[in-house]
Amino acid sequence: MKTLLIFLLPFLALLAARPATTTYGLDPAASTLTWTGHAEAGSWAPQGTIRLREGSVAADGQAVRAARVVVDMATIAHEQAPLAEHLRNADFFDAAKYPTAVFELTEFKSGQARGTLTLKGVTKPVAFPVTVAAAPGGGLRLRGTATLDRTQFGINYNSTAFFQNLGSYAIRNDFQVAFDVLAR
Repeated sequence: MKTLLIFLLPFLALLAARPATTTYGLDPAASTLTWTGHAEAGSWAPQGTIRLREGSVAADGQAVRAARVVVDMATIAHEQAPLAEHLRNADFFDAAKYPTAVFELTEFKSGQARGTLTLKGVTKPVAFPVTVAAAPGGGLRLRGTATLDRTQFGINYNSTAFFQNLGSYAIRNDFQVAFDVLAR
């Protein structure tokens, strides 16, 4: 028994030194999400915001172990109200039928978040870089940019992968969501 204890002592010390997992709630009011779309031709790249609804992050120190992020799709905003309304309607995100988008983390390794995104009722795997830092006043600050292919989620409006002869009305399939999220 004494030999077993001597053998296990280094492993027990390692476990004791590991920081305890802390679960933080996301702070929607202190977080920002900025989306950017792109015309297929030219430099037009509309940009706007969208808000977090809720979520949580579990971490050991700054090592993220789990996360669930819920985005309020009805809050898609742009300086041109008609464009924002168009993005919320059935041609794009159909916010009335699908009021939220949900990201669930499956792995966080080497600054890369991997998980599933459910958008417009479709769940697909996604991956994107994330930096994690201590937030002023406690908690964590997570920053990064996710590049997503809207057609994987059934959003085909003016996509050259589905329609021809769109000319200047063609919209790129990929769009970005830059995020700066506070978890407290």
